[in-house]
Amino acid sequence: MTSEVMANGKNKLDPALTDLYTTLREAENIPSTEEELAFLSELLQSKELNALVNVHNKILTNVDRKHFFPIPVLSDAMQVMADVLEVLISRPYMSEDCKELFSVLQRPHLQGLLCAHDSVAQKDYYPHLPELPPEPDDDEETIKIVQLVKSNEPLSGTQSAEPIVGATIKTDETTGKIVIARVMHGGAADRSGLIHVGDEVVEVNNINVEGKTPNDVLQILQNSEGTITFKLIPAECKTNARESKVRVRAHFNYIALMDPYIPCKEAALDFKKGDVLHIVCQDDQYWWQARKEGDRHMRAGLIPSRALQEKRIVHERTEENNEEADGLCSVSVLPDDGLTCSPKSPRCLSIAADKYKTKTIIYDTAENDDFDRETIATYEEVAKLYPRPGVYRPIVLIGPPGVGRNELKRRLIDTDPEKYRTPTPFTSRPMKPGEVNGKEYYFVAREQMEEDIERGKFIEFGEYKGNLYGTSSDSVKAIVNSGHVCILNPHYQALKMLRTAQLKPYIVYIKPPRLEILKETRMANHARSTFDANNSRGFTEDEFKDMLRSAERIEFLYDHFFDETIVNDDLMVAFGKLLGAVNRAETEPLWVPASWVQ
Repeated sequence: MTSEVMANGKNKLDPALTDLYTTLREAENIPSTEEELAFLSELLQSKELNALVNVHNKILTNVDRKHFFPIPVLSDAMQVMADVLEVLISRPYMSEDCKELFSVLQRPHLQGLLCAHDSVAQKDYYPHLPELPPEPDDDEETIKIVQLVKSNEPLSGTQSAEPIVGATIKTDETTGKIVIARVMHGGAADRSGLIHVGDEVVEVNNINVEGKTPNDVLQILQNSEGTITFKLIPAECKTNARESKVRVRAHFNYIALMDPYIPCKEAALDFKKGDVLHIVCQDDQYWWQARKEGDRHMRAGLIPSRALQEKRIVHERTEENNEEADGLCSVSVLPDDGLTCSPKSPRCLSIAADKYKTKTIIYDTAENDDFDRETIATYEEVAKLYPRPGVYRPIVLIGPPGVGRNELKRRLIDTDPEKYRTPTPFTSRPMKPGEVNGKEYYFVAREQMEEDIERGKFIEFGEYKGNLYGTSSDSVKAIVNSGHVCILNPHYQALKMLRTAQLKPYIVYIKPPRLEILKETRMANHARSTFDANNSRGFTEDEFKDMLRSAERIEFLYDHFFDETIVNDDLMVAFGKLLGAVNRAETEPLWVPASWVQ
């Protein structure tokens, strides 16, 4: 972007910054890449930098105006007060006015006010930086001195931590020196721009740290007050990593106090399943830096990386698989060398996970041969999907048989039959008298339907009494393209076909309540069993238990796909929540897999 565009843009930019960018771009003796120039252009045009320069200019312009910055008449009010008290006490006789003045001047509140006045007038609130050391000789190592104000931000070692400057330290395995291990994005160390990963710590507050451990250094910092002075040897390779723009949705809960591997609990970021996190740094193999989305001014915290969390889950499930769950089979391959490992670090977790070579497959042998494969859900990269007028996301109701999806679907469509539509299924059975092709079903030859199934044209299909039934993906697309809201309640295995960038479904999981509530509510409403072809009886105890077991299986395999979970313990309440979910899908920007908006 040229300086002319910068100067004449919609936002008024500071002329000095515009000239600086133009000069740097035209200078031929300064090596630069297009990426560096693009970064510099973005920086010099940023509202934040121009606002700071504007404030700076106003301060310089108005510094002599008393109405803008009142100039103190004197800077030694405390001394004047002491002189007045001395004069008053030396008088042989004091009038009532003098006695009152003498009493007032001795009050601690007034003395505190005058003391604060003098501190502001003398500008004692500025940090007092030490004098710079003389320039080193060419054969000496470069030393940099950094002074930071102690704050509620962590600087940690290997075992304990103290809120101080927003960085972590460690002992270098090769040299044995204390070095900066990590700089937390947004923390005091990061904001200073002077402390970098790999910098060697020589002194802290004039105390030499040679031969000391990270915990010894932390003890020095704990005993420090006010400002902290570091003497550092700069790292050979200094990198200033920019914050990434990656957002992820977490599919697990994380509490740092319960994590034995976190290098600094005070520097960690707790989060809940479903939270959207802004990943600002992924440089570390095991620990990422992140903020919760929306907390733009919050210092980044440590969270386990995807690789670490996946290996941790593999290791935990390997141990759990030794105790077979009812109705489930697990497949794992153990090493032949009799390895035993009690992991104490992320590295040990990695070794354990690799050594066990666990196949993360869990399946119900009674279901079908094409069993579901367990997904290790940790983080999913997401982006905002903004609603478009006339283009609606399909609403997919997932849940175990008998939970009430059909009734919720029927009630939703009844609210506006012109808006909400459901696709007409296909079948290979013969047409009955009175049926119309395309109304109740699309009637096709079995050979044609089998061929379309092979081509993957059906999102779900099955066979009943020798006839095929199914829902085609083209029929779903036709409803979406016609400007209607497509309502589906397929078998949960259909999610693998439905959850695509082309359809962008909004998936609502209808969950049964606990057994006691499930029995009570269904019996109170005289609910008919969906397991009975004639719907002539209520649910049995075994059917209720089967419903709950099926719900557990669905959640275990697919809960990371759900956009909303509604517990159907009261039909009217559940339907109200469903209406709210549908409205959000139609009107609000929502987080979806990042590939859907690229």
